[in-house]
Amino acid sequence: MLDLKQIRENPDFIQQQLDRRSPGEYDLQPILERDRAQRELESNRSQLQARSNEIGKLVGQKIKSGSPPDGAEVQALKAEGNELKAQLANLEPTEKALKGEIESLLLQLPNLPSASTPDGKSEAENVEVKRWGDEYIPDNSQILPHWEIGEKLGIVDFKRSVKVAQSRFVTLMGAGAALERALINFMLDRQITAGYTEMLPPILINSQSLTGTGQLPKFAEESFKCAEDDLWLTPTAEVPLTNLYRDEIIDSEELPIHHCAYTPCFRREAGSYGKDTRGLIRLHQFNKVELVKIVHPDTSEDEHQKMLADAAAILEALKLPYRIIELCTGDLGFSAAKCYDIEVWLPSSGQYREISSCSNCWDFQARRASIRFKEAGKKGTQFVHTLNGSGLAVGRTMSAILENYQQPNGSVKIPEVLQPYLGREAL
Repeated sequence: MLDLKQIRENPDFIQQQLDRRSPGEYDLQPILERDRAQRELESNRSQLQARSNEIGKLVGQKIKSGSPPDGAEVQALKAEGNELKAQLANLEPTEKALKGEIESLLLQLPNLPSASTPDGKSEAENVEVKRWGDEYIPDNSQILPHWEIGEKLGIVDFKRSVKVAQSRFVTLMGAGAALERALINFMLDRQITAGYTEMLPPILINSQSLTGTGQLPKFAEESFKCAEDDLWLTPTAEVPLTNLYRDEIIDSEELPIHHCAYTPCFRREAGSYGKDTRGLIRLHQFNKVELVKIVHPDTSEDEHQKMLADAAAILEALKLPYRIIELCTGDLGFSAAKCYDIEVWLPSSGQYREISSCSNCWDFQARRASIRFKEAGKKGTQFVHTLNGSGLAVGRTMSAILENYQQPNGSVKIPEVLQPYLGREAL
């Protein structure tokens, strides 16, 4: 959530930054108008309350000095006091409604892009900042798409999964299920070694949690909701991990907080009709190892670069070619101030595909979720900075292995670092 005070004091700058994302899409005027009206009401209420308090004292003083309680002077003061109370009672719901409208409008505004985030209208203007592993790109024009080799090897079943659920679900079988489990364990082991604390959070989360990290209200259609409860299936472990600290004041000595977690993730993929209808790239249910950091604002830039390196290290260990893209303002996620995507090479399509997105959200999520910290010897509290990134999306990593490690005999070699987890060298 953006700072209302900052919007009030620097509306032109805030509007300019929002226009960097999408010119003309976001309008601050409705917020500014309601904010002025609310502050006028608040000022009026304060004056009325002060006069009401004054009358209460005057009534007591008059009676104490000998004026009869039912006399004209005291009764006139009581009548004025009753009128003021009625006015105050009328003002309260109006002011409360205005505050609710302001908060609702604020929740719909995205984060401001970092000054270093490149300007651009769409993903076409994202900037490649690194490419790694060209020497590992397979020299083989006969590589099958991962879903075809997976079906040939008998390790994935899409058709029966439609019977059990619907399209965009998969059942992994035998070595496929083992490979998925091996990847999860390998990723967690690597991230724990990198300094993250492993967590196993709830998979069902409430609306307040999704609001805290920015998925609600804007992206409600992207998530699965339990009809009988205020609970949703988590779209990413970023949500429960960040919200573990909602409404808390953290001692600055506890920062930075580094968490990693494996969870199943659930997304409707609304708006993706016709995209990646086959394979493991765009499923309604998928596994992911997520990285979350809660840090001091002064260190968040460095922490962002370290998180990016931690995610990329998984691909380097697996010897999977990748590139890193810095997202432009027009492609930036709702909660992010700055974001890098890591894209892995999929030879069957001859292109890189996203496998991780590492975002620095600054204080945007912390303000929505009220996560603060206090430094010893200093007055007041500050909002933390939150960061999140995939470390990595497991199904997409499996897709990349099935394609990049295909052998001429139709088998798939297991990356060396995974062989101890699987106890085999090939599928």
